[in-house]
Amino acid sequence: MSVVRLERRGAVALVGLDRPEKRNALDLRMVEELHRVIDTLGDPSITVFHSTTPGTFVAGADITELRDRGADDALRRINGALFDRIAAMRLPTIAVVDGAAYGGGCEFATACDFRFATPRARFAQPEPSLGILAAAGAHQRLERTAGLSVARRMLLGGERLDAAEALRAGLVDRVASPETVLDEAVEYAGRMASASARALELTKLALGLGAPSTAAFDAAAQALLFESDEKRARMSAFLQQRGEGRS
Repeated sequence: MSVVRLERRGAVALVGLDRPEKRNALDLRMVEELHRVIDTLGDPSITVFHSTTPGTFVAGADITELRDRGADDALRRINGALFDRIAAMRLPTIAVVDGAAYGGGCEFATACDFRFATPRARFAQPEPSLGILAAAGAHQRLERTAGLSVARRMLLGGERLDAAEALRAGLVDRVASPETVLDEAVEYAGRMASASARALELTKLALGLGAPSTAAFDAAAQALLFESDEKRARMSAFLQQRGEGRS
């Protein structure tokens, strides 16, 4: 039975994590299925990652499996390669967190562009307590998302953040009730999907660049978009709505 489910709602792809007996702990099977689902998305989609079981997200890596991994497995970056791929998806991604996002679960969430949470959400990076590093992206993405101070508190101090603390830190973008959070994420994704996919893709790339590179990239990307038929059509429609279109 599959542990990852794909559903489409218009222009939005919903990727459901379905391993309830392990609270969606990431094992090799789930990682491989997530790669396959991303492969099947084809055309770029705005994607919402969520748990099919209320009160959960991703409890972390599967410790039973992780305990037996060796140096070769670490160098393969099994989880890290997946999270890098999610972070590099061409259009925006949203993680819906309705429970524990510990270890690899927190790294999964920060690989997404947005995080919608419920009051039941909890975030932690307990890897050092297990004798390992948070080596699947936390050292980079957690700092970039919530700042160095919060990253230190979580990675070195072992602190757990609840939803309210995560919202204040910028780790979470919105807190909603468990009953509405998925619908709110899908609605938000749908609003983004009404924009130009190409412009969204280039904007996401620009946001990922360091400051010295951004200005040159912005100019080149804008030059590309200025010549597009879609830009002209969208701006003509905007002006027509305001009664300013050419007669």
